[in-house]
Amino acid sequence: MSFLSIEHVSKKFGDYKANDDISLSIQKGKIFGLLGPNGAGKTTLIRMITRILLPDTGTILFDGKPHNDKHTERIGYMPEERGLYKNMKVYDHLVYLAKLKGLSANDAKTKTVQWLQRLAIESWRDKKIEELSKGMSQKVQFIGTVIHEPELLILDEPFSGLDPINSQIIDEEIHRLKAEGKTIIFSTHRMEQVDQICDEIGLINKGHLILHGDVMELKSRFKQSIFEVKFSESTENIAISGIAVVEQSANHMVLKANEKSNAELLRLLLDRGLQISSFQEILPTVQQIFIQQVNSSTHA
Repeated sequence: MSFLSIEHVSKKFGDYKANDDISLSIQKGKIFGLLGPNGAGKTTLIRMITRILLPDTGTILFDGKPHNDKHTERIGYMPEERGLYKNMKVYDHLVYLAKLKGLSANDAKTKTVQWLQRLAIESWRDKKIEELSKGMSQKVQFIGTVIHEPELLILDEPFSGLDPINSQIIDEEIHRLKAEGKTIIFSTHRMEQVDQICDEIGLINKGHLILHGDVMELKSRFKQSIFEVKFSESTENIAISGIAVVEQSANHMVLKANEKSNAELLRLLLDRGLQISSFQEILPTVQQIFIQQVNSSTHA
């Protein structure tokens, strides 16, 4: 079921059209990657979803209803530009943010303690924000985004400044929130994270939506018939008509076979008497699809 529907939305600033007739849907309980190069229009679209800005044309439906200011209480937004008050202590700041989102004073305090414990940062509670490293303040910002249990989370570069251990902690929290049925919009420049995290993606370039869909379906659509083959014994150079050798070592080979299906290629190799231990098609990464589509739309 679509939780957020964006229908023919456009936004101009003077003569500059930041978003041009964008339509996409984000399914409930999914992690949606909102991608695009710098200046593509991602931030403008996010600001319309959060109602910081309003569309010039088009409509946005939130949980099946016309988007209005009351819906913002059900949204948690973690912007790339962090907005914490440097002179406030961590505990006081999180209680303050929770109360801004409608929690009672008691609930705000209870939730703050729970989240500090969950992320194992109770020792930070009396530190001022200005004393924190970028990674530490990132975790505090994350708590401030989710503390009121929003149904829609918008996370813009949530892993920025985090070391591998803390990145894993935030990754686990994102997946736990998804398992609870939260809908998540994830925006980042790190494409490997999109591969690991996102169910669906939307790619914006120059204000236009140029690609939108399920990650695995898009990988299948843009695959290039490249196969990785591993052998159980050393193998000499192989020459098969219509098949290009991209990479080869004694026990490993990458082949490009545009006119051959998986089964046809595998049969050709087996007919050569080769001892195959592993055979798989290599699908493109999100980054490869991203670069290809941005370049195509830029030069169109």
